[in-house]
Amino acid sequence: MKQVLIGHGGVTVEDVPAPGIEPGRILVQVDHSCISVGTEMSGVRAGNQPLWKRALRNPAEMRKVLDRVRSSGLSEARDVVQRKLKTLHPIGYSASGTVIGVGEGVSSFVAGDRVACAGTHWASHAEYVSVPENLAVRMPDRLDFRVASTVTLGAIALQGIRRAGPTLGETFLVIGLGMLGQLTQRMLRANGVCVIGLDVKQDRIAMAKANGLAHALDPGAPDLAATAYRLTDGHGVDGVIVTAASASDAVLSTAFQCCRKKGRVILVGDVGLDIRREDIYAKELDFLVSTSYGPGRYDRRYEEEGIDYPIGYVRWTETRNMDAYLRLIAEARIDISDLVTRVFPVDSAPAAYASLEGGENAPLAMLLDYGRKPIAAPAALGRTFANPAATVRGGAVRLGLIGAGGFATGTLLPIVAKHPKLFSLTTIVTRQGVSATNAARQFGAARASTDIEAVLGDPDTDAVMIATRHDRHGPLVLRALEAGKHVFVEKPLCLTEPELAAIEAFYAARGQSDGPLLMTGFNRRFAPTVVALRARTAARAAPMMINYRVNAGFLPPDAWVHGPEGGGRNLGEACHFYDFFTALTGAKIKAIAAVAINPSTKHHRSDDNFMAHMAFEDGSIATLTYSALGNRSVPKERIEVFCDGQVYEIEDFKSFRPSDGVGAISGSVRKGHAEGLVAFAEAILGRAPWPIPLWQQFQATRIALDVEGRIGGSA
Repeated sequence: MKQVLIGHGGVTVEDVPAPGIEPGRILVQVDHSCISVGTEMSGVRAGNQPLWKRALRNPAEMRKVLDRVRSSGLSEARDVVQRKLKTLHPIGYSASGTVIGVGEGVSSFVAGDRVACAGTHWASHAEYVSVPENLAVRMPDRLDFRVASTVTLGAIALQGIRRAGPTLGETFLVIGLGMLGQLTQRMLRANGVCVIGLDVKQDRIAMAKANGLAHALDPGAPDLAATAYRLTDGHGVDGVIVTAASASDAVLSTAFQCCRKKGRVILVGDVGLDIRREDIYAKELDFLVSTSYGPGRYDRRYEEEGIDYPIGYVRWTETRNMDAYLRLIAEARIDISDLVTRVFPVDSAPAAYASLEGGENAPLAMLLDYGRKPIAAPAALGRTFANPAATVRGGAVRLGLIGAGGFATGTLLPIVAKHPKLFSLTTIVTRQGVSATNAARQFGAARASTDIEAVLGDPDTDAVMIATRHDRHGPLVLRALEAGKHVFVEKPLCLTEPELAAIEAFYAARGQSDGPLLMTGFNRRFAPTVVALRARTAARAAPMMINYRVNAGFLPPDAWVHGPEGGGRNLGEACHFYDFFTALTGAKIKAIAAVAINPSTKHHRSDDNFMAHMAFEDGSIATLTYSALGNRSVPKERIEVFCDGQVYEIEDFKSFRPSDGVGAISGSVRKGHAEGLVAFAEAILGRAPWPIPLWQQFQATRIALDVEGRIGGSA
């Protein structure tokens, strides 16, 4: 399908794999999408800036690069930056079209429904989009697709008005008469409000006056507040809605000065926020921020999981705002026909964006038209695209990847790319075709796809790398094994006991030697510091005592790791450390105990602040202290091993310090990712045994499940 993308070189239209039908989503054939002039053009301009300017504008990203230099070296950090510069990103967040497929669990839509959709990364400028149920609404019968494609902008303007709470007969000032300002002015007027406008562009003022603007303030006047007072019988306006975009703090100052006592100012746009006390204190003004489309925005459970807010408690969610906006237009309460006059075919998207660069005649809104074509059948969509710059090589492990998120593209794929004699990438599969296309181009995969069967059903793929979110690991591992593929799955192996039992049953029916190779991404056992430790303790005469301290760092309670997709930090990360204990002792587990804190507030969770104690059949004992209560300035992982009169210390996989000094290691962080993947390939090629014995992978997973039950986690 065609999709509009933005990169370091500007806007482009690319062919990318179309999305599939997913649970909780609807698949929409797009008719029109709306370019958000202000928001999208700021992204285009930022993408065209030199790297040093972008770094100055985003110091947090610069700090990440510097951290990468310190931890991995200049060369690797440079590669990361270069990949980011080559990455293309989806753009757009407002569209309309026809539902052609409905995922499991969706109850609000059926195929054939005409819908309007919202959401960054969801309602993109693309021929087909997969949208969560709560980010789409049915279109009224008499509404056309062109007008409905502005639904997101309309919902943003409407939410600003709801935050202001205007009443019949009040007077409001709207600062900034761009697209959002024009919509705001018209909806306020439909609500019985007298509207005053302020904008530096006379054509925008003229447009607003043609649609009922009562008065316009002259931005060049020496005292705007005095004019506002004269127009309101000396009281000042009841409220101000700021829809302007400006770095100046003067915009808010003007808004406050124009208000009456006890007035309110609502910020919808993006302006300077240095507020002067004297502007607001004497009048006891209210200053409110309107967050995008309305309640539900930036709430992953609402937007992605489809959990609605009860209407009795939250009358206007972002979905209900979208619906209300469309009904206002359908019932002719507001007219926006003069705002949607510029329409470009999707192939001309670069020209459309170019026309927005400066100039007094730049339109307030612009639409992309995807052409009148028959409604497609989901099965007929092109979900796999070949990368002409790459081919599958023989003599290496032909590897397919499912999931190309940050860890896969930042850690795993760079390692694969550095070993062309060991790996040849066949197909990269992601939910969004853009991600698969980016990864395929950057790392030399032969194909990009949104269809898992493009990997599992491919006879030219020997092995599958699974790097999705954690809840998909177990089911995908089993499907891949049943398809006869060797599997590398990033930890954890799975999240539930039934999933683990199913994988165990697969091998029990075949035997390890007859089944495909399975390797969980327990990379720490392959770290050079751990390899040195294992060499020193391999011939030990007595059991070991092992202390493993993890200063994990705080994650907010709503982070995905804590939810159903992540399974919590014990199942999702601590399994690493249970594998370390298993690898070091080489022994079966004998007993497990665990205790978690009982936090006095909900800011901290008990299931990511715990201690787990275990005894092994060889007599060794191990303790894991895992905490999110600490400070990130302290190294994350520290290991102490007491054995045969020696003490061995590993700190953050940078150093190995034996108490006798023999074989000490010091250097940069090496956690064993590269060594583990090389071992995986060598085993498949028949040059080495299984990198991690199957029973040890199962044991580490079962320890995690046992601990989860003891500390009150999700399992």
